[in-house]
Amino acid sequence: MERLTTTNLLPDTFYGTRDDITEQFGIMWGQIKAPLIVPLLRISVFVCLAMSVMLFIERVYMFVVITWLKIFGRKPEKRYKWESLKDDVELGNSSYPMVLVQIPMYNEKEVYQLSIGAACGLSWPSDRIIVQVLDDSTDPITKNLVEIECQRWASKGINIKYEVRDNRNGYKAGALKEGLKHSYVKQCDFVAIFDADFQPEPDFLWHTIPFLVHNPELSLVQARWKYVNADECLMTRMQEMSLDYHFSVEQEVGSSTYTFFGFNGTAGVWRIAAIDEAGGWKDRTTVEDMDLAVRASLKGWKFLFLGCIKVKNELPSTLKAYRYQQHRWSCGPANLFRKMCMEIVRNKKVSLWKKVHVIYSFFFVRKVVAHIVTFVFYVVILPATVLVPEVEVPKWGAVYIPVIITLLNAAGTPRSLHLLVFWILFENVMSLHRTKATFIGLLEVGRVNEWIVTEKLGDALKLKSATKAFRKHRMRLGDRIHLLEFAAGAYLFFCGCYDIAFGTNHYFLYLFIQAFAFFIVGFGYVGTFMPTNS
Repeated sequence: MERLTTTNLLPDTFYGTRDDITEQFGIMWGQIKAPLIVPLLRISVFVCLAMSVMLFIERVYMFVVITWLKIFGRKPEKRYKWESLKDDVELGNSSYPMVLVQIPMYNEKEVYQLSIGAACGLSWPSDRIIVQVLDDSTDPITKNLVEIECQRWASKGINIKYEVRDNRNGYKAGALKEGLKHSYVKQCDFVAIFDADFQPEPDFLWHTIPFLVHNPELSLVQARWKYVNADECLMTRMQEMSLDYHFSVEQEVGSSTYTFFGFNGTAGVWRIAAIDEAGGWKDRTTVEDMDLAVRASLKGWKFLFLGCIKVKNELPSTLKAYRYQQHRWSCGPANLFRKMCMEIVRNKKVSLWKKVHVIYSFFFVRKVVAHIVTFVFYVVILPATVLVPEVEVPKWGAVYIPVIITLLNAAGTPRSLHLLVFWILFENVMSLHRTKATFIGLLEVGRVNEWIVTEKLGDALKLKSATKAFRKHRMRLGDRIHLLEFAAGAYLFFCGCYDIAFGTNHYFLYLFIQAFAFFIVGFGYVGTFMPTNS
């Protein structure tokens, strides 16, 4: 029997039709390319280059400032009055300020004991501290466990309050706002806030409260985060690189030059009077911490960042949890920028220099431009120039500026410099998610007010087994595929193939590697990479 071939099975008319479609597509592309595609792409390249220059200048400026601070800058104890608080024979413990410690939580079954135990272990005079657990849990089992834990510490003589609400209105902001309404809070001067996975050292208050006591212009003292699971997997190492830059550079520069930075929502101590003057907690965005910080700053209050004080906490170790967190962290600031821009412009209590810093540097460049330019330029526009060789991107914009920005960002975590390539690829992939969230916030549509609590897996000793169990649960294909990342990877792969076939810009190696990174995340495998302890 003769072998059947494609030629035998398909009629000649099929090939004629296929060739006709290809030819027609080529003619259409040629007709719209010169008058429409090329001008639009050139405008897009110009806009992206302008945003890259903005980001470049911002990064270089902060590098210069942080270098100056490291060499010549004064420590916080030199810039602000600081004296350790001492016992008063006549007044006794009443000479110490009353401190409220708030722990907001929501179904935190894995970590509630860690945070409550750390808060109850703070070495402050026992009659001058109140630990307030704000439990919004909807799981009755978790709720019961948290209440029992509070009762256990109360039986040891700890002044701990277990507070619940009938609803979750306002999410974390609503819980913190309700917590401050209780009658016993009126006697408190300061409030320390810790999320459910944060574990302050026993002497945390002794290092932070004196700054607030001796400097009435200070409203906030923010501590740095220390990650108990940074070595869990490659994804947590890359998160550490991004967050280390945020704390060691952005927060430090903001604290030292403008006395303003965004409150991180946890591991900080507020002056309650400043919260009240700023209008209290508001739930109009998903970044209630940043909202409060901006409003307090507009009232003239100053902030202090203490990079030497570190509070242990947990990084998201699954891609699903990290994506939800990044959506909130990208959408919220963009939405707050939309709501507060004109309010900042009209404010008369702060200097023009500080207004420019908050609007341009803090919001526009860091919270909008940084996300958009990373995705639009390096994932969309640059690959598109392969398809349209008439549009050229100067080498300084395509290579030199991003290389310098990347090195400046990575300098905050020297131990992870060998992971720089992985970090670049992962950040480019996540820029898709962040850009989408940024536009949602700016336009105030869709998931603008979505609040999903970042999942925690418990202390570092139990982390590996818990993570493995969770990943086994996520092996279903429908839970793993992320279509947007997969589509972006397909686009980059197509551009790479086109580059090889026609030899236009010679970006094919970058395009293929970046496409592979998008596919990895698109299929949800990034969270399964093994630890990198070197």
